[in-house]
Amino acid sequence: MTPNRLEDCLATIRWTPDILARALECDVAQVHAWLDDQDQIPPKTGAWIETITRFMEAAEGVKPKGK
Repeated sequence: MTPNRLEDCLATIRWTPDILARALECDVAQVHAWLDDQDQIPPKTGAWIETITRFMEAAEGVKPKGK
């Protein structure tokens, strides 16, 4: 996963770096290091985020409109 893809995924799932850090039980500085391309995103972390993103994209397709 690239930093740009991580940023796109976070936008899709409506998470901030802080929320991701809490979900992963890591320091938010680590998430910022991934986003700033200062550290590599672990493959398992990338796969987990991709899974959540795909789920959210599918859920958006069936989300009720209005009331």
